[in-house]
Amino acid sequence: MPKAEIATARDRILCTASELFYEHGFHAVGIDLIIEQAGVAKATLYRHFSTKDDLISAYLEDADAHFSDWYDASINPDATPAEALVGIFDSVATLATSPGCLGCTFQVTAAEFPEASHPGHAVALAHKQAVRGRLRELAKEAGARRPDELADGLLLLMDGAFAAARMHGHDNPGGQVGAVARTLIAAHTRPHVLSSIERDQPGVR
Repeated sequence: MPKAEIATARDRILCTASELFYEHGFHAVGIDLIIEQAGVAKATLYRHFSTKDDLISAYLEDADAHFSDWYDASINPDATPAEALVGIFDSVATLATSPGCLGCTFQVTAAEFPEASHPGHAVALAHKQAVRGRLRELAKEAGARRPDELADGLLLLMDGAFAAARMHGHDNPGGQVGAVARTLIAAHTRPHVLSSIERDQPGVR
């Protein structure tokens, strides 16, 4: 929605800041630029966001909510857990190769604010932990033998695809992440065949 059509000053400020932060990062975007492009007075901005860090946290919380909606929409409600995992990574491939994708804003946040005490870093870390947990739950439901390991591998694939989008633009290796995820998911969920080494271990039948 065009910023001129956004009803409240707070929403207009947040919309403007979101676009600028996502494209340029946090350190490169100053309050004066946000005020100018949002068409508000400085006092108005500070009435809604007392500091730039408060604005950054609000932007990240909004981005987290949008990501959650995207994640849920990527899952076919009739899919099995394994199919749901595959669907998520097909959606990652589509998103990572779309012209508007500039990578993962939470990765950028951690890079620009490496201190764990920074409020933006805390929001970014909580986001990644939540995604990791959701992948782990699906991995368990899919019958993965080592669901933590599968979830961690899938999170690395997701982060790698978004990093590729930021680095290479829309024509990037992230388009292959769905195929790679299929291989990884299959390796963790197919019926387990004991290797000769495993069969020789005491207590293994």
